[in-house]
Amino acid sequence: MDTVLLSRIQFASTTIFHYFFVPVSIGLALIIAIMETMYVRKGNEEYKRMAQFWGKLFLINFAVGVVTGILQEFQFGMNWSDYSRFVGDVFGAPLAIEALLAFFLESTFIGIWIFGWDKVSKRIHLLSIWLVALGTMLSAFWILLANSFMQHPVGFALNNGRAEMNDIFALITNGQLLVEFPHTVLAAYATGAFLVTGISAYKLLKKQDVAFFRKSFEIAAIVGVISSFGVAVAGHAQAQYLVETQPMKMAASEALWGESGDPAPWTVFANIDVKNQTNSNEVQVPYLLSFLSYSKFSGDVKGMLELQKEYEVAYGPGDYIPPVKTTFWSFRIMVAAGTLMMLFGVYAIYLMWRKKMDRPNTWFMRFMFWGLLLPPIANTAGWIMTEIGRQPWTVFGLMTTEDSVSPNITSGQVLFSVITFNAIYAILGAVLVGLFVKVIKKGPYAMDNEHGESHDPYNKEG
Repeated sequence: MDTVLLSRIQFASTTIFHYFFVPVSIGLALIIAIMETMYVRKGNEEYKRMAQFWGKLFLINFAVGVVTGILQEFQFGMNWSDYSRFVGDVFGAPLAIEALLAFFLESTFIGIWIFGWDKVSKRIHLLSIWLVALGTMLSAFWILLANSFMQHPVGFALNNGRAEMNDIFALITNGQLLVEFPHTVLAAYATGAFLVTGISAYKLLKKQDVAFFRKSFEIAAIVGVISSFGVAVAGHAQAQYLVETQPMKMAASEALWGESGDPAPWTVFANIDVKNQTNSNEVQVPYLLSFLSYSKFSGDVKGMLELQKEYEVAYGPGDYIPPVKTTFWSFRIMVAAGTLMMLFGVYAIYLMWRKKMDRPNTWFMRFMFWGLLLPPIANTAGWIMTEIGRQPWTVFGLMTTEDSVSPNITSGQVLFSVITFNAIYAILGAVLVGLFVKVIKKGPYAMDNEHGESHDPYNKEG
């Protein structure tokens, strides 16, 4: 098999697996911080117990996420050394800041949060979890800064065939980052929220610890519905930015071969013939693509064939059309999953508003349980669309994927590492699921059942 293809498969599989855990950490950190804030403000022990219970899942997820994340940067030197040489002077500072500032911030205050329940004051302990939540967000910021450079390179100069950073402020204010960061972080908040509502729904269906999980469900549902709608708004801004900076990706996500026409319809479904560069059996929503692209119900969008000619003039001969079917369907999977998240969230809020959470519909709770899969599906589909839609570029307009791979590796070496890494990841995934199930089955009152009534170390403070 081709070395480039195998290297792409390996990076895709390890990145997707790692990204199962990153949004959960970001989202759970926020929800735990909210729960502990309510405990400090109201003095209600149940909120403290919530923070501790969901904190166990957060710590398990965080540990596995760290292990899987180490491999991501390791691969740059292993399979993508030419790429690393090209962007190393740009990526070095953001990745170092992410490790030394954001990750150390998370790690330090996670330690205080774990071991400080009876050793520091309530407010200091609360501050520690909010700093963990801030650290997860900062970590995402610096990683996305690096990714944004790949999508829209700014703040650099070419020197001896290498990109060298000459304006870090331009990197920080990169328009791609400004639309990508809120979209990603809000999606992470929704991921954590739907994990909590999904597990809570399962417990409510089983009628186990009903009061505890009903309150957890309500807190997470509020976070989930706000963040889900926020994701849609941020995604709209990102789509408009794509029209300006990566029109080929936008055209591929719509399987748009020729001009869209004015106004441009959004295609819900199409039978795509890549060989003949045509579509059939299209189901379209009038005006919607124009609105997505320009925030108005008029305006056309360039097609891939026209853009291919423009790219050949700008970058030289080559095939600049990305895998159309993958880009098209991954976008629609993301939109479908996000839409279901918003609908589920709105109905959950309706039940809370009408005070019907005491007896929620069984069918809805079953939907909410399986709904915990929706954010990972949306996240994965969104990143596939983002990265596949940029092909054939690794760094848009500057370096192709084919030119990025390490020159001295063999296909056999990469195939061996693909199999090995995925086997290890499968074991890690099984361990994580097993630990999650163990904690969830024990429930929030496991400590009480084993050792009697729990002791609140802060009671002495009155």
